Amino acid sequence: MSTFYIKNNQIDGKNIRIIGDDVKHIKKVLRYNIDDPIEICNENGVTYEAQICEYTANDEILCKINKISEKNAEVPYKLDLYQGLPKSDKLETVIQKCTELGVTSVIPVQMARSVAKISDEKGGKKLDRWNKIATEASKQCGRQKIPVVNNVIIFENIIENISKYDIVLVPYESEENISIKQILKGLKRNIASIAIVIGPEGGFSDEEINLLKENGAQICTLGQRILRTETAAIATVSMVNYELEL
Repeated sequence: MSTFYIKNNQIDGKNIRIIGDDVKHIKKVLRYNIDDPIEICNENGVTYEAQICEYTANDEILCKINKISEKNAEVPYKLDLYQGLPKSDKLETVIQKCTELGVTSVIPVQMARSVAKISDEKGGKKLDRWNKIATEASKQCGRQKIPVVNNVIIFENIIENISKYDIVLVPYESEENISIKQILKGLKRNIASIAIVIGPEGGFSDEEINLLKENGAQICTLGQRILRTETAAIATVSMVNYELEL
């Protein structure tokens, strides 16, 4: 069952009002009928098991809350992905798949070897599209919270944020001694916040790796093969979840 997201002000006691694009999707695509069950999440990540009561003349759907669901599809830690800005639509793939895997946010980063460049004019349109992809992926996989896709930042902003996390993981093709498995095995189960930093197609520059090391990031290898940037992001998030969530 797909999950739909609402603002808190769309809830009035036991009643929920669905508005916007979701109305057309529920009515025309999913073809839900009166009395059909529907799953709805508010801004706080609370999930409601509800029932469709009415399709109004104002293009709204009125629903009745039957109960609060105990379902929880979120990972038990903050998981932010800093993705070196890739070419073409690769970032869209990363956003979609990593949303399904449970990331809290995706932060595109302009790095020294990023080939792609995004102007301020195009940035706003792309940001809207990226967040729409995250929303649709969240609906599909039944998450309670939609991850935020942020505006593109510069590399130095990562360094400023490192101290906010319990651990920062940086997969790097030139690292030969320390594996991500070794690092993850040593982590405490009650870890609260994790950042993953992935380089663009051209990889990290030596200066970037040195700055990450100097500021406490954990540089590691993902194995014997060099992965594409989008594959590295998905693989790293999957490994973290395997070790800490499952």
